[in-house]
Amino acid sequence: MDWNAILDTIVNWALNTGIRLIIALVILIVSFKIINAIGRKIEKSYQKGKLDKTIAKVLAYIFKLGMKIVVAICLVGYVGIDTSGLAALVTSFGVCIGLAVNGAVSNLAGGVVIILTRPFKVDDFIEAQGYSGTVEDIHITCTRLRTGDNKIVYVPNGALSSGTIVNYSEKDTRRVDLTFSISYSNDFEKAKKIITDICSAHELVLKDQPIFVRVAEHGASSINIVTRVWVNSGDYWTVNFDILEAVKLAFDKEGIEIPFNQLDVHVKNN
Repeated sequence: MDWNAILDTIVNWALNTGIRLIIALVILIVSFKIINAIGRKIEKSYQKGKLDKTIAKVLAYIFKLGMKIVVAICLVGYVGIDTSGLAALVTSFGVCIGLAVNGAVSNLAGGVVIILTRPFKVDDFIEAQGYSGTVEDIHITCTRLRTGDNKIVYVPNGALSSGTIVNYSEKDTRRVDLTFSISYSNDFEKAKKIITDICSAHELVLKDQPIFVRVAEHGASSINIVTRVWVNSGDYWTVNFDILEAVKLAFDKEGIEIPFNQLDVHVKNN
């Protein structure tokens, strides 16, 4: 065994690769400290009101992770290690991240579409994606709804922008549609007059629009009378419930029967 050759190899490695390795470690430690310091400044920027707390934390994390990966790959190449395998690994990692954030990008694009087309605005009452409520806020990736029972629903903008949206607040007026059933033995003209008088007397029913009260169907066990009145959008439910209650009380007072389903049971004894 040639000890002189071994010693020369060790000395050459120490003078070349060894020194590079030490320099790389020093640069790595210093760089990581600088990156961490910058990351902490980004994370604390929300305290100055520049960024939202959640956004600041996410940006700080992405910055630190991305910069550390870049520094590490550069130093590995500087030491003399083949980085082609690492590059392929990073590329695969990037593809995974791209697939993971695909939904987020879709929501981001949906937010831009909603902001530009404005199918609804804050304080509108809408129905979409199986939920209905008042729009409290429109974020870039989601829209916040407050339901009638005071729950908060976050609807992704991607699905919201590509789905059907019913905006109940866009128009100033709405039509209240109601159907009242009476027995065949009752006077339907009298029932129509009662309904018409109640609608005409209600202070929230718009008087510049016609009140529609007509027989719509000869049902299996009842005469069905359709009623349509126009109201301001904000008065819709008030008028709806008021007319329902008032018609029931008036029908009871005038002896007009509201039919209901009945079941006759016949018992046979053997």
